Amino acid sequence: MTDYEKLIDAETWAFIERTNSYYPPDTVDYTIDEQREIYDRMCRAFHAGYPESVTAEGSTISTPTHAIPIRTYRTAAPEASAMVLYFHGGGFILGGLDSHDGICAELCAGSGYEVVSVDYRLAPEHIHPASFDDALAAFEWAAAAYKRPILLCGDSAGGNLAAAVSHATRGHKRHPVGQVLIYPGLGGDTSKGSYITHAEAPMLTMRDLEFYKNIRTGGIDRTGDITLAPLADADFANLPPTVIVTAECDPLSSDGEAYGRRIEAAGGKAWWHEEPGLVHGYLRGRHLISRARASFGRIIEAVTVLGKGERAW
Repeated sequence: MTDYEKLIDAETWAFIERTNSYYPPDTVDYTIDEQREIYDRMCRAFHAGYPESVTAEGSTISTPTHAIPIRTYRTAAPEASAMVLYFHGGGFILGGLDSHDGICAELCAGSGYEVVSVDYRLAPEHIHPASFDDALAAFEWAAAAYKRPILLCGDSAGGNLAAAVSHATRGHKRHPVGQVLIYPGLGGDTSKGSYITHAEAPMLTMRDLEFYKNIRTGGIDRTGDITLAPLADADFANLPPTVIVTAECDPLSSDGEAYGRRIEAAGGKAWWHEEPGLVHGYLRGRHLISRARASFGRIIEAVTVLGKGERAW
């Protein structure tokens, strides 16, 4: 039994308790509409506003079947080295442009890069591969619209989408210059590692993960589908330089470690860092937890460095 009283410090426990006051641990037992209402209310409660230098503008990406809402963040004097395509977390059923609004604004301010947040379609209304299709369409749009290098970034479910797009676009003439994955779920082996050690972690449990997976797939067995689980890919060659940041107290931590090692084994460049004592979703606590604040600083640094084509490790 993992002793979280020893692993997690007082600041992080306060964040967990505040989160639970908005988003109780049994929220997966509610209807999807209720879960979304609860999640959105929680995200609003943690929103810290924009840095003074940042503005945001909403627009859409047109596809043959639908429009994908996006929100573009800019600083007064944007850094021209790269643009960041950001995919939000939320288990593929929650979240949107507002849920990760502050994170994207601060990422823009910290890096100086233009950040484009993508409001991909959610399950159960749109099961897999809808979210992946939208993420890929967003990359194709960005590759056509921007001459600057494109960097992929995402947290949790969004980290999954960023990685899946990286795998799908290796042969693209405008392939991503890098990817930064924040506590991503990548379809790893659930019979070992953090999936066992942290199966009952605060903020995210194996029960939660199984629920999200079943909703995303519509209950269809998609074993081996690399657009769903990038770790199922047999080929890890020619992926962009990758930074993976995970939380120690999170069943998904082993996915980040395994993914980084697979890239390195294929001759690629990857850096995996596990944040001690932190939990899934800690980015929302970046203004409340010193460890989360430091981690977000490292994430901004990784984005900045990779966007310039430099080494992040």
